[in-house]
Amino acid sequence: MGGDNYNSSHPPSTPTSRLERLLRERELRKSNRNSQPVEETKDSNKELELHSDLCSIGENDIREEDLFEKQDADARLAERFQRQDEPTTKQRLLIVANRLPVSATRKGVDSWQLEISAGGLVSAMLGVREFDARWIGWAGVNVPDEVGQKTLTKALAEKRCIPIFLDEEIVHQYYNGYCNNVLWPLFHYLGLPQEDRLDTTRSFQSQFDAYKRANQMFADVVYKHYEEGDVVWCQDYHLMFLPKCLKEHDAKMKVGWFLHTPFPSSEIYRTLPCRTELLRSVLAADLVGFHTYDYARHFVSACTRILGLEGTPEGVEDHGRLIRVAAFPIGIDSERFIRALELPQVKDHIKELKEKFAGRKVMLGVDRLDMIKGIPQKILAFENFLEENPDWRDEVVLIQIAVPTRTDVPKYQELASHVHEIVARINGRFGTLTAVPIHHLDRSLDFHALCALYAVTDVALVTSLRDGMNLVSYEYVACQASKKGVLILSEFAGAAQSLGAGAVLVNPWNITEVSASIAYALNMPADEREKRHQFNFKHVTTHTSQEWAATFVSELNDTIVEAQLRRRQIPPPLPNEVAVNRYSKSNNRLIILGFNATLTEPVDNLGNGGQIRELELKLHPNVKDALKKLCDDPKTTIVVLSGCDRGVLDKNFSEYNMWLAAENGMFLRPTTGEWMTTMSEILNMDWVDSVQQVFEYFTERTPRTHFDLRETSIIWNYKYADVEFGRLQARDLLQHLWTGPISNASLEVVQGGKSVEIRAAGVSKGAAIDRILGEIVHQKGIKAPIDYVLCVGHFLPKDEDVYTFFEPDLPFGSPTISRAMSSSSNKPSLPKFSTSKSGSKAARFKKQLSMSTLEKRKKDGIPLQPIYRDRVSMQEGFSVLDLKGDNYFSGSVARKRSSARYLLKTSDHVVELLKKLADHASSLSI
Repeated sequence: MGGDNYNSSHPPSTPTSRLERLLRERELRKSNRNSQPVEETKDSNKELELHSDLCSIGENDIREEDLFEKQDADARLAERFQRQDEPTTKQRLLIVANRLPVSATRKGVDSWQLEISAGGLVSAMLGVREFDARWIGWAGVNVPDEVGQKTLTKALAEKRCIPIFLDEEIVHQYYNGYCNNVLWPLFHYLGLPQEDRLDTTRSFQSQFDAYKRANQMFADVVYKHYEEGDVVWCQDYHLMFLPKCLKEHDAKMKVGWFLHTPFPSSEIYRTLPCRTELLRSVLAADLVGFHTYDYARHFVSACTRILGLEGTPEGVEDHGRLIRVAAFPIGIDSERFIRALELPQVKDHIKELKEKFAGRKVMLGVDRLDMIKGIPQKILAFENFLEENPDWRDEVVLIQIAVPTRTDVPKYQELASHVHEIVARINGRFGTLTAVPIHHLDRSLDFHALCALYAVTDVALVTSLRDGMNLVSYEYVACQASKKGVLILSEFAGAAQSLGAGAVLVNPWNITEVSASIAYALNMPADEREKRHQFNFKHVTTHTSQEWAATFVSELNDTIVEAQLRRRQIPPPLPNEVAVNRYSKSNNRLIILGFNATLTEPVDNLGNGGQIRELELKLHPNVKDALKKLCDDPKTTIVVLSGCDRGVLDKNFSEYNMWLAAENGMFLRPTTGEWMTTMSEILNMDWVDSVQQVFEYFTERTPRTHFDLRETSIIWNYKYADVEFGRLQARDLLQHLWTGPISNASLEVVQGGKSVEIRAAGVSKGAAIDRILGEIVHQKGIKAPIDYVLCVGHFLPKDEDVYTFFEPDLPFGSPTISRAMSSSSNKPSLPKFSTSKSGSKAARFKKQLSMSTLEKRKKDGIPLQPIYRDRVSMQEGFSVLDLKGDNYFSGSVARKRSSARYLLKTSDHVVELLKKLADHASSLSI
């Protein structure tokens, strides 16, 4: 599955839809695995069987302390990683994680001993054989000298590993600090530490700075080894900043990011300092993956609430770019555990355990000794069970494996002491001279012993208070083909969403519930145990680690294809130099500009006074000089075409020599003249009062919303409200309007990104532009043909017909509005006035003067002068248009899905363009 295949054109037989492509990829993977030579499979399996040093206790939170006993199997593991001399057509996969799958110990100046680390990611990726994989990460040791770095790099290369060299200070601040003391507790709902309790040499900011530096160091190494077509897979919370670093280096790089811990709810995550920067960095990836849908939903919610972005069923949309966010539950290499049960040493362990615990039911817990694992809660629940079920006291035993972690941290030392105290109390209370109810081990087990223990267990207890996935439950199920034991699983473990149907789900905080579940599991009928086991066993053996990795990379490749298709629909950036050059060669120019988000300063959607500034729109201070120069150019006519009311435009532009078109072109005036109406024949404002009542009702009940009552429309804006609540309220508002005030009215509902506007039917900027142009031509007495048009704005989709109005290449008779054509023989017909009895010139003139509802809402007593011209004079505007395609520039500001020819990212880019035009206009006048 070469990377280049995904960028080539598809043959006719290739599925074109995203779902069809993914289904086909899935079938191809299955057929490739089934066709794998039997002997090759056996050899690969044998390697894994002998890797007892790779035993995992199922935790996906990658930490260097999470290690099991090592055995001398490095030579065979080297064969597993090493395929350098073999020709391969597999897609290259760069797995970038905080830790390499090996740990290095220095034995001399130029010699190293490599031991295999263990953890959820390592055990999962060992089963991945479909990719030409290389690991990039930290080897867990400080190597300050150049000789040591060269020799370690050479030794790791034999295992397909590439080291990152971090000094002690970076490790202290980045890993021990920001990763373990800030991100990890927060993501597991333990909250943030108080900054005054941090080490005197550390602070949140200094740790975050070290975090960014470390991520950049990872990125620098990726750059050196990256080849076009590679997939770069960033792993876990240690590398949240890495996708941004990679994309800044090469925007075409295929980058995925996967989180192996829970992602907290947005209310928890928003307490994190630098929260915005981290989210933005992760969103640079093409695909963002989580273990469960809940975690993915929390991430999308954080992006919408904190960044103000739009959440979709597929992920997060960031100004036209879609970042896919999806759930990819990790698995294990189940065959490794199933085959291990047939090994002689495992069978010997099983026999020994059965003899030791003969006549007693065996319960098992395997955990890291960590606050999130719920070990005290588990043991207390077992104590409660023994209290309430005295008949079971001599019939059941709980074996608790607690692997020590971070033994130098006081909190972990306190946890260990607390657990020991509880175990001692229960054993002293319920134990006898020959047996105790709890066997507690403060150490790890080798792979064979662990598989044997899984196999003889009747009930497995996984009571995590918060866990990314927890693969212990998977490993237990894989070893239970004979026993068919019961799995009691915390609902706060990610595995609960995958194994919940076959497991007994519990709330680990509810000691009584867990105790009752223990009793239920021990007394469960055989047929029910069989059904529950079969469900879980099927899931564990089909949703393997190999399938997990292959699915993620397949989705990532397909996401790249989808992104390429989307980018083709995004207008290219407006070429400033070309626009200026064409401007200089033209003799009669027309510049049409929007106002809000076009000539105003960018505002913060999420606070910092953005809502206040938006309620009182002001002209961008950096554009004033450029605008004045352009307005003073006799060969340039400027029109500000806006949805704002007349008072706002008067306040901002009265000092300039230009034309103002307010309320989507309904009102027009030169700044030296009076206001006039352009389409008064379609105005009927009798509906406003009833609609205003509905808008007032929803504004009172939706914090941080407002409505704007204009002379020809009314707008309700929920841009600054809570994202989800605002969307729900907008839906309810529309239902009220459609079933009431506007049900039988000739009105249009225009929905913006976060606004609802009600206006008269047929009102749009494109519908008004022909009359505006005719009036300008008439009043200015323009005779020379208009041979250059620049039209730029942040217009709603409803109003983007103004872009297509001037398109010279559009065929005659296209959508709803007249087109300005260079050929006089193809001049479009003008919008016609009514032909009824009241349609005479006098009747129409009278109608324009009798807009009582409109006049009631006039501001500042500005008199209205209706526009009336006969058919010949209305065509004056078209007669002076001599527009060629190369001299027309339409630009959408910040809207990537637009009918405009070009894109300008922000109003700052508009200011930059106008400055260049103004400078050229000034040079021509000298």
